[in-house]
Parts: sequence; C-alpha cells; structure tokens
Amino acid sequence: MSVSIQSEPGLFKNQKNSPAIRLWHWITFLGFTASLVTVLLGSTMFRTRDNISTVMDGVAHKGGTVTKDQAWSVAHMYSDKLWDTHKIIGFVLCFLLLSRVLIEISQRKEEKLKSRIRAALNFHPSHEIGIKERNHYVLVKRGYLVFYVLFLTMALTGLVLAFEDVEFLRPIHKTANSIHSFVQYGIYAYILLHLIGVIRADLNKNKGIVSGMINGGA
Repeated sequence: MSVSIQSEPGLFKNQKNSPAIRLWHWITFLGFTASLVTVLLGSTMFRTRDNISTVMDGVAHKGGTVTKDQAWSVAHMYSDKLWDTHKIIGFVLCFLLLSRVLIEISQRKEEKLKSRIRAALNFHPSHEIGIKERNHYVLVKRGYLVFYVLFLTMALTGLVLAFEDVEFLRPIHKTANSIHSFVQYGIYAYILLHLIGVIRADLNKNKGIVSGMINGGA
C-alpha cells in the first residue's frame, strides 16, 4: 500500500494556477472585502437614524439649531455617499465575474474547472487515503460552482438595485433587495469557510496551497 500511495500524486499538490486566475483570485478577494467593509459601516457607524442626534448635538454645540428632518437629511447624505462607494465596488465585482468567464474560456483545457472535476472523477486511487482525497477535491471544486452561482445572483440583483430608476426594473426592486441581502451572507460564509479550509490544509498535508495561489504552484 505504501508504494501505491507514493505513486499516486495528490490532486491538490499537483494543481497549477495560471497568472490570470491568481490575479483574479486576489483582486476578487479584495473586492469582496471592501464590499463587506461598506456593508458593516453602513449598518453601524453610518446608519442614518443613529446619526440624527449626533448632527443635532453638533449643530447645537456651535450655537445653531436644526430640525430633526434637516438633521436626517445631513445624516442620510453621508450614508448615501457610502452606498455609492458600495455600488462602485459592485460594478467592479460584476466586471470580475464576467472576466472569470472569459478566463475560463481562454484557459488551457487541463486548467479549466470542468476538466479538473472530470479528471478527479476519473481518478481511481487504489487506497483509501487516495479515495478520500479525491472525494474531498471534487467537493471543493463543486463548492466553487456554488460560489459562482451565489456570485452571479449577487451581481444580477445588485445591478437591479443600482439601476432602480429604470422603469421596467422597479416592480422587482423589492424582491431583488431581499435576495441580495440574503445571498450576501452565503458569500461571506463561503469566503470564511474557504479561508479556514485553505489555511488548515496548508498547515497540514497539503502544504503549498497558499503559495500556489501566489506563485502558481508546483
């Protein structure tokens, strides 16, 4: 059994990542991180109703007066600026999703996600450890497909929200907002699980996964 284990290379260890995929991976990670930051700020520090009293107190401290409606307008202005930033980040993420499709089309056959899943399914190791690794590899790759579905859903609903003034999109604006708000948690959960899984694997039997996404892999 020890001979067969050595002769059957690990699926994770032998995976190479093209420069385009590596660049896309890190830019997308930064994009989602920036998006999450704007969501957190918009839901906490820049929440309009929580800043009305701050505006009124600030004006009063300078000897002026302002109505609650006027204070709301000022507080809401800063909230709008933050969500405008969130919208711009969303457009960047939409472009990244489109670019991922183009990268997948233009990549060499063996580097395509579909080809890697098929190759793993056709890989029949002769020992239990290899079988577990293959099943885990396929699960991880199919997890990517789930991520892309969530990504696409976020992009489409985000575009509906961004172009809320377009007449034919108004009837589905509320539904798009609900879906967008719900699916974002799936995206964040996936990213968190992905980080935990990659770091755990890199520290154990699949050393080099993180560096592989930086320098391309073995």
